Amino acid sequence: MHNHISLETGDSIQHIGELILSTPFILALVSYFVSIFISIRRERPWPLYRTVFWTIGVFCCLTAVAGPLADRAHMDFTVHMAGHLLLGMLGPLLMVLGAPMTLILRALSVQQARKLTRILRSKALGVISNPIITSILNVGGLWILYSTDLFFMMHENIFLHVIVHIHVFLAGYFFTASLIYIDPIAHRTSFLFRSIVLVLALAGHGILSKYIYAYPPNGVPESQAQSGAMLMYYGGDMIDLVLIIILCFQWFKATKPRVTVSPLSV
Repeated sequence: MHNHISLETGDSIQHIGELILSTPFILALVSYFVSIFISIRRERPWPLYRTVFWTIGVFCCLTAVAGPLADRAHMDFTVHMAGHLLLGMLGPLLMVLGAPMTLILRALSVQQARKLTRILRSKALGVISNPIITSILNVGGLWILYSTDLFFMMHENIFLHVIVHIHVFLAGYFFTASLIYIDPIAHRTSFLFRSIVLVLALAGHGILSKYIYAYPPNGVPESQAQSGAMLMYYGGDMIDLVLIIILCFQWFKATKPRVTVSPLSV
């Protein structure tokens, strides 16, 4: 009876955690569509592909924090790692491609947009959006999670569970946004600088996956750690490849010479 009550209590706490984590993503999806509606009413159409990117990205994150995959992730490290790829890499990448800040600026009044622009230009946001800082928060946070007892502790404490998942998403989102400029960025860095940071971050992510393969986190069976590490390595590489392609394409466009037509040649 005691075990039955404990299991029911654990399930209820887990569901509360899923509700806390999924609510912001649902609100983000609703807010995005409301902003589209306002933008269209002002005769400023919004690209459909941006909406598709944002919607799929939000659902990737929702799948990672609530539902069958999130439930299974508590017992299977490989499934947990699939959730990590969705919440910390693929979801943020797609949501960044959705250009939410551009849409919000379109939906706001001129006065409100100016206030938001001042915030975007603040020094604090400039520090947070620096690729070095975002890569440390992103990859460094993962090293702390998987090389210490934090991974084991977060499954025993609902507060840590929520905080870790929030960090994984925000770190992944800011990391992606600091490398590929889809939305307006006040504090810009060069393509070369961002490329170097990206290469170093990818190396840190790859080394971590090999570390997990050799030294499983506390409480994780060796077979699950190895399959999870392989998923992290190869799955992460596939998502990172998309990031590299986008960055290189932006660099190519920025350096491509502009063709000007002389009036005499017409």
